[in-house]
Amino acid sequence: DENEQFEAYKSVAFALKGKPVTIRTLDIGADKSLSTDDYVVPPNPALGLRAVRYSLARPDMFLTQLRAILRASAYGQIKLLLPMISGVEQLRAALVLIEQAREQLREANIPFDTRMAIGIMIEIPSAVLVLSSLLPLIDFVSVGTNDLTQYTLAVDRADSDVAHLYNETHPAVLQLIARTIITARKAKKSVSVCGEMAGDAKLTRLLLGFGLREFSMQAAQILTVKDRVMNTSAKKMRKLADAVLECGEHADIRVRIKEINALKM
Repeated sequence: DENEQFEAYKSVAFALKGKPVTIRTLDIGADKSLSTDDYVVPPNPALGLRAVRYSLARPDMFLTQLRAILRASAYGQIKLLLPMISGVEQLRAALVLIEQAREQLREANIPFDTRMAIGIMIEIPSAVLVLSSLLPLIDFVSVGTNDLTQYTLAVDRADSDVAHLYNETHPAVLQLIARTIITARKAKKSVSVCGEMAGDAKLTRLLLGFGLREFSMQAAQILTVKDRVMNTSAKKMRKLADAVLECGEHADIRVRIKEINALKM
């Protein structure tokens, strides 16, 4: 319920002692399911009622979580992240419910951060293509490379018959990631990358060359990636990253990434 969620979020905010924490709203679906009796796994989980679609289809449940997150924002620097946004209309629908949650808290005289940052996950190619229309409505973006790769290549990574086709360094995937970073930075909106790519030190220099400055990863990967960042010239990487984006075949990309990682900077 709302109080249980609020206490959990508040405890995280307290533990971080003023440092930012990003809370992603319910990201159910695909490889993540609910154990509640009323949850029915759709025929095609990856393309079905998941993430923000699920939340918008159940506004009462969504409002409960939104109020809990907003209440916790009074106790630390909390940012709210909406998963699997595909277009402007969907984002506006979510923002309407966020404002509704704010109004409910105002009426109850419950404090919250009125300036709490709101961001979206970039996980669907359509979001990349209309990003310039999404950015004026939000404060930051986070690129979810796992799902972005899956949806770009039409590959279910949980299906053993096609899992070998899942490739985060496919030229189309890299172009979408680079485009997202460039578009967000031009609009002066912060952009981060999460998913397996962010914690893969072999790809750190390439992402720096795209203009990325914020990485989200498992704690065990931080030191390796940090070492690569500290030993890389982001300025020199820009042209090398552009050369990678010009490659049309994965074999060429793989060779260039290997060459980039062998350089002394």
